[in-house]
Amino acid sequence: MASLLLTRICAPQAEAWLHAEAQAHGWAKATKLSGRKTTQGLIGIHIEGNLGAIVEVNCETDFVARNEKFKTLVAKVARECMNSVTPRQNHGVIKEAFSEEHLKGFQTSEGNTLGDLLALAIGTIGENMSLPRAVRIQGSPGTHLVGISHPSTLDQNLQTGKYGAILALKSSCELTEVAKQLCVHVIGMNPKVIGTLSDPKASNPDDETTLVHQEFLTDPAKTVGEVLQEENIEIVDFVRFESGEQTVDIN
Repeated sequence: MASLLLTRICAPQAEAWLHAEAQAHGWAKATKLSGRKTTQGLIGIHIEGNLGAIVEVNCETDFVARNEKFKTLVAKVARECMNSVTPRQNHGVIKEAFSEEHLKGFQTSEGNTLGDLLALAIGTIGENMSLPRAVRIQGSPGTHLVGISHPSTLDQNLQTGKYGAILALKSSCELTEVAKQLCVHVIGMNPKVIGTLSDPKASNPDDETTLVHQEFLTDPAKTVGEVLQEENIEIVDFVRFESGEQTVDIN
């Protein structure tokens, strides 16, 4: 009985010791592999209400990028990035971009940092990994956040894929499937600015990067601007990520 009691008392300390040992091994492995290039990876999206985050996590090989452990890591990073902010009252859209240096210092819900989380994954999976960028977005009351990843792996509010987009939309009506189609359009057509219907169209349609003037991907007979008018939707803001990009463009 005394032995069993001692085991029960020591179990939390033993678990903490094992976690610390695993973390130390992870950092040692991360340091050893730090020179290796991370050219593969995934985009992760997490949205809850009017809060959302889109992140990029990279690894060395496409084989690891398809690994379920890596997908779980990307989803967790997206969730922790979104939860690391206290919601603020605002009358527009707050969009914050973060570099790898900032992200690694983010405190997680478990009390460690995203840098610790990444190092532990490196030690477990055995490849170098990086966390090059993230954007966190908060919409004002009445603003809807809609996100899509492609090709998509969906787990409740978490999505992972090679591409991702979050749109902040306003509408006096309930959003329809068109909202998701707009996300797919942004991923596929890669607009640089939203624009307005009064803006002049680009002189060369092939170089069109203004969202409202682009042919709608789902129905090329219409422009995005025409679809927005028909659906009574306003695109307030958007962010698009593609795995392997070098910059954080939050337009």
